[in-house]
Amino acid sequence: MLQPTPLQLNLNLSAHYKASVYLKREDLQLVRSYKIRGAYNKMATLSTEECQRGIVCASAGNHAQGVAYSCHLLGIVGKIVMPKTTPKQKIKQVQLFGKEWIDIILAGDTFDDAFQEAQRIQKEQQLVFVHPFDDPKVIEGQGTTALEILSQSVVPIDYVFLPIGGGGLAAGIASVFQVLSPKTKLIGVEPQGAPSMTQALQAKGPVRVAQIDKFVDGAAVQQVGRLNYEICQDKLSDVVLVPEGKVCSTILKLYNEEALVVEPAGALSIAALDFYQEEIQGKTIVCVVSGSNNDIERTEEIKERSLLYEGLKHYFIIQFPQRPGALKAFVNQVLGEEDDISYFQFIKKNNREIGPVVVGLEMKKPSDLEPLMHNMNQLGFAYQYLNEKEALLRLLI
Repeated sequence: MLQPTPLQLNLNLSAHYKASVYLKREDLQLVRSYKIRGAYNKMATLSTEECQRGIVCASAGNHAQGVAYSCHLLGIVGKIVMPKTTPKQKIKQVQLFGKEWIDIILAGDTFDDAFQEAQRIQKEQQLVFVHPFDDPKVIEGQGTTALEILSQSVVPIDYVFLPIGGGGLAAGIASVFQVLSPKTKLIGVEPQGAPSMTQALQAKGPVRVAQIDKFVDGAAVQQVGRLNYEICQDKLSDVVLVPEGKVCSTILKLYNEEALVVEPAGALSIAALDFYQEEIQGKTIVCVVSGSNNDIERTEEIKERSLLYEGLKHYFIIQFPQRPGALKAFVNQVLGEEDDISYFQFIKKNNREIGPVVVGLEMKKPSDLEPLMHNMNQLGFAYQYLNEKEALLRLLI
């Protein structure tokens, strides 16, 4: 029932990395992510009795859309539990795909919170649980991605870069490549703030990551599936962690240079290429672009994270003398010609000689930071650098 997605040679990436870089465009699926493969495969194999009972699932958004579409297509009633933090765009899409066949329930702040609520509902109402990754039928469905890649490629594939959240896609692709193309190196890519597979491999078994960064929501899972881990542990060549800021820079670059709109998890595989730049030269590479369900309301956060990662935006608490002309002196004598004030918060206190100001500065080059700090030291502007104090920065900005 599902149409294959294209495997496209990307000329810009190929030229940049001196390799043949192909994109497996799972962002062009009907529900704009690969998750439909596993969800549909699982639900299409349910018995008549299971279909009549109905299903429940937990998802950060993409699995939910695949399940919702499958409910509508197969005529199965479903309850879909997602975190309260799920982007509005994904929630709306889930309802559009599932129509009257589904009920959406928002619970908790993370996928794992939603997962626990879905399990409670499953036990209470005796529904069939459609797991987003830790299920043989779901893994089989995700593995069809690999079958398509191998059938579409006219040359041997040296590397496949693929995102890892719970591990369903990685397990499916690894299972196929181990049999049909065992020489291909499989590189799993995780967001730095949610290293669930990395920690599982280190601990030799799935472990719960105590705290995760939820920004790459399609891959922000606190614990990988046990079955997924067992398959991946000896089939992945490597697992690399990519900073969330690097993911944001990749999203913006793909949009500006390729007119590709991808979600954070969808950019993971391409973002990892920089860490293998020398190793992949002259090779044939496939990057799985896993999804494009990005919320436009996140654009400003994406830009901010990118600028911070690239060293082009810097925040300070600066002690300004409370006298006329202090700001003028700062602008004329401290800032470089191309530095720009993007944030400025000052509360004047008449009973003090100096007042703290939170200042955000955008620069053209990372190297512009050092002369700016030198100028502040020379002119007596005491300051605290906030970029390295993430908790305080989030509190103030």
